[in-house]
Amino acid sequence: MHSEIQAFLDEHERALRPLHLEARRASWELSTTGAEEAARRAARAAAEVRKLYADPAAFAQVRRWLEHADGLDPLTRRQLVVLELSYRANQLAPELIDELEERAQEIEHIFYTHRAEVEGRQRTDNEIRLLLEREGDTPLRRAAWEASKSIGAKVGGLLRELARRRNDAARSLGFPDYYTMELELQEIAPSELDRIAKDVEQRTDALFTAAKAAVDAALAERMGVPPDALRPWHYADPFFQELPPAGDVDLDALFAERDVVDIARAYYASIGLPVDDVLARSDLYERPGKDQHAFCIDMDREGDVRILCNVRNDARWMGTMLHELGHAVYDKGLPRELPFILRTPAHTLTTEAVAEYFGALVRDPDWLADTLDLPPSRRSEFAAVLPASRARELLVFARWALVMIHFEREFYRAPDRADLNALWWETVARFQRLTPPPDVDARHDWATKIHLAVAPVYYHNYLLGELYAAQIRGALVRRGATAGPAVGEYFRDEVFRPGASVTWAELVIRSTGRPLDAEAFARVAAAAAA
Repeated sequence: MHSEIQAFLDEHERALRPLHLEARRASWELSTTGAEEAARRAARAAAEVRKLYADPAAFAQVRRWLEHADGLDPLTRRQLVVLELSYRANQLAPELIDELEERAQEIEHIFYTHRAEVEGRQRTDNEIRLLLEREGDTPLRRAAWEASKSIGAKVGGLLRELARRRNDAARSLGFPDYYTMELELQEIAPSELDRIAKDVEQRTDALFTAAKAAVDAALAERMGVPPDALRPWHYADPFFQELPPAGDVDLDALFAERDVVDIARAYYASIGLPVDDVLARSDLYERPGKDQHAFCIDMDREGDVRILCNVRNDARWMGTMLHELGHAVYDKGLPRELPFILRTPAHTLTTEAVAEYFGALVRDPDWLADTLDLPPSRRSEFAAVLPASRARELLVFARWALVMIHFEREFYRAPDRADLNALWWETVARFQRLTPPPDVDARHDWATKIHLAVAPVYYHNYLLGELYAAQIRGALVRRGATAGPAVGEYFRDEVFRPGASVTWAELVIRSTGRPLDAEAFARVAAAAAA
């Protein structure tokens, strides 16, 4: 039986490789150009990959082998498990696969090419954020915030219809809805995600309430309004998913005259995970028509790893560069000896954990002082402020992630409900304690987060990744490996090397010594009250 399975796996790899490469090339072209033809090409290429897994005979054969898998070696068995998940997700008519990909790419193209307009002028996402971070004029702040939400009216109806069709596909495969299907195919039990989310909610509730009260008091004083008059446009981020550093430390000033790309390059070289080749292939700066977000992509699982960013020399983009290159060194660090099917991170949450670990360094006092070669007095200054700032950042992000997790679950339960925007703001009020804007029912704020369209049922991985990242930090501290080549060695040997040959749950235990939980995360977040 083993030789028969190996022949199947070899043939599958031969079929998958060119389809995978074409899909990645098309996706990269779309992200970097925003061209309509690139969007069509990307939809076709993604559909062809999915159709490879639509073969019912191959699906049945993989399932039969798994029923008698006791004598198989671990790598062979794991390949079959990973394949079974992909086949199970795609037992659909080719026409439905085409439709789903075309609908998704249509929305993605709109997001990539849309530019908000403020005072009669188109603004990039970076410019909108800068206004919200620095502008003191409330009407202008509101205009910028409203502009950041203008995408919602363009994509809201399209996203509802896409959700309906995704649900149709999921139900044809025996799942109650698309959200539940995606979780199970990601090897995450919905009940386990609910348990962890509830635990995070309870652990962060009082801490977040206190931290937000402090943020609101300072913000109200700056804006010249009472705290209860604060509205979403008073905050520095359009979704209140992150905070600028609190206190007297201006991190942006540290990077204004430096090149954040070169800083990131030098840092990764210092830990033995060089990224020069990645940066040489990457698309790093703003351009019309280009995706305004940031991501990493492994083009071929053979070393062609690249990132897309829209870099400016400030603290936010320093963190983003470290984050995206964290994904990149993970992809680069996957051993070529692994079978092609398993030459990926163990899970989305594990690559997010690595990226979040490195991205958080921008608020680490020792990293800043060492990397920027600052005097001891600055290290002390940072040490007095940044741990609490980092804790508040984690709290703010955790509560935002809970918004996304809960809203998206309800969205797929009933995408046709008339009160979607009211549900959005009820969820925001519950977890983020924000007061909604007027005329909630006439708005499409719920549809303005790009992940709902182009990375569905993904956001929980950011939260789970933060939990894992906190455990990784603990493991590194216990090893005495918080700087230099020892950091790279830990990630290369303990996190990257297994690839997808183990489950995410196994990897967490192997690399940190305990199952995934919120303990380590909660300890870091508690510093907000210090």
